[in-house]
Amino acid sequence: MPAITLPDGSERRFDGPVTGTTVAASIGPGLARAALAMQLDGKLIDLSTEITQESRVRFITRRDPEALEMIRHDCAHVLAEAVQELFPGTQVTIGPSIENGFYYDFARDEPFTPADFPSIEAKMREIIARGAPFQREVRDRFEAIAHFEARGEGYKAELIRDLPETETITFYSQGDWIDLCRGPHMRTTADVGTAFKLMKVAGAYWRGDHRNPMLTRIYGTAWRDQKELDAHLTMLEEAEKRDHRRIGRDMNLFHLQEEATGSVFWHPKGWKLYSTVQSYMRRQLDANGYQEVKTPQLVDRSLWEASGHWDNYREHMFLTQVEDEKKFLALKPMNCPCHVQIFRHGLRSYRELPLRMAEFGACHRYEPSGALHGIMRVRAFTQDDAHIFCTDQQIAPETARFVALLAEVYRDLGFDSFRVKFSDRPVLRAGNEADWDRAEQALREACNLAGVEYELNPGEGAFYGPKLEFVLRDAIGRDWQCGTLQVDYVLPERLDAEYVGEDSQRHRPVMLHRAILGSFERFLGILIEQYAGRFPLWLAPVQVAVASIVSDAEPYALEVAAALKACGMSVVTNTANTKINAKIRDYSLQHVPVIAVVGRKEAEERTVALRRLGGEAQQTLSLEAAVKLLALEASPPDITRRM
Repeated sequence: MPAITLPDGSERRFDGPVTGTTVAASIGPGLARAALAMQLDGKLIDLSTEITQESRVRFITRRDPEALEMIRHDCAHVLAEAVQELFPGTQVTIGPSIENGFYYDFARDEPFTPADFPSIEAKMREIIARGAPFQREVRDRFEAIAHFEARGEGYKAELIRDLPETETITFYSQGDWIDLCRGPHMRTTADVGTAFKLMKVAGAYWRGDHRNPMLTRIYGTAWRDQKELDAHLTMLEEAEKRDHRRIGRDMNLFHLQEEATGSVFWHPKGWKLYSTVQSYMRRQLDANGYQEVKTPQLVDRSLWEASGHWDNYREHMFLTQVEDEKKFLALKPMNCPCHVQIFRHGLRSYRELPLRMAEFGACHRYEPSGALHGIMRVRAFTQDDAHIFCTDQQIAPETARFVALLAEVYRDLGFDSFRVKFSDRPVLRAGNEADWDRAEQALREACNLAGVEYELNPGEGAFYGPKLEFVLRDAIGRDWQCGTLQVDYVLPERLDAEYVGEDSQRHRPVMLHRAILGSFERFLGILIEQYAGRFPLWLAPVQVAVASIVSDAEPYALEVAAALKACGMSVVTNTANTKINAKIRDYSLQHVPVIAVVGRKEAEERTVALRRLGGEAQQTLSLEAAVKLLALEASPPDITRRM
């Protein structure tokens, strides 16, 4: 008689093995209608699974977070069935759920195009309306391979051959259509609902290897209801308007080209934005006790082997061989091993701890060309990287100090809140379990001291330590993981970092890896989209445009521009013989925050008419008052606080 314990602590007892469907019905008809799947002792499984022993059960309904991923997973299966019904001979390969949707990769002589979407979507709705049950079946490995080979599905057969011998081979059918899948699934295709839309097609190499055949990937999005789908599509429309690549082009900030794949060509205005953010970060680091350093770009393979990065990160590293020295050098993909070398240079005392070492470190990492995205996913980037060498007792206060700094930086840059993920030990990791226990416990205690609430992100820590991930939400509701803090006992041990303690004995420091922006390139892409190019005055690459109405006002326009520049502002001047409305329109398209208009009257009265981006009204001030107002407004927030 298995006892089923429910989330509220109540129990249900049955005479023998029982399915989740039966348990839900015993609780009430409402739950029987609403339950889509269940968690059995924390594991998500099909509702039709038999429960044979005492267990804790939680039912998943459409409103639960887990349901959304299941809707998308099942929708991918419906897509695959629809494609094979409409286009016989097409092979299905892999089709997972992803953030905001799903995709499925298809092998077909003629690639799909968006023109195929209406017929595919119509067929998907037809399949959903059938309400065919998802039924799980375990098959023998050789039988499963033979099944797909007989159907001409060579890709599925290959997947099964490559599975471990111990892997259970499971199929899921929905009516007459069947697919290789681990599951779980909802009850029937009807549970998918109709709040889905096919979005785009792309090429994708089989198993991500460029040596393999090119497949056609169809992306889709799926939601619980039409309201959620409409909100998502509206967000995508807004995201398209805010695309940093388009705004970067319109504002002449940067460009990318094939001759330097994954590297950014910063134009003067873009570099002004970059430098403004970097100067702000440098001042914040200095005010918080960090020492800035600079380490080499090319470092011998031996250091990466000693640190463990060679074994765990080799495929992302760019290498070069020095012929006359017969050794490999790597462009550094991160700064941490180099910072340990500075720490080790000379005998360190406990009195120097915590030692906060920062670097705007230029790094290079190999990213597949298909994964590159504007300046947000590149191969060459600069990290706002720092490492804090400290004692065990200093982990918690240093974490609290870091979180306070990070929160201030995010507020200054326009993000009022963030959430935190706690990523614990991954499957592939360095170090011993005792050190991982210490590191995870120390990070939990640090979160308590800092007042940080977090959600668990299981198995996503770095190979050398657990980490906190700081996630921003932008103006249109998208999440961006930017900042990190990691507790590391491994690297100091592997690279032999030590200090002399108060007891005159040598000890290993703890190493806190931390970043706030992550990479400048990616964060600036986020910032461009956050503001849609309409930066606050202190961040704007061009802060004021001085435009004359008549040629007689040219000398005064130049005087106004000079007065603003003398206060450190970025100013452009337009005294061309064109209409003032055309000048205002041009600078508005370039997202210049303030246009200072001067004509004959302003020159005579020594005033300035200020026009704000996106506004129609003008504010007329004396030249002295205008300069004072704009100079204060253009002052970075960290400097304003210290005035």
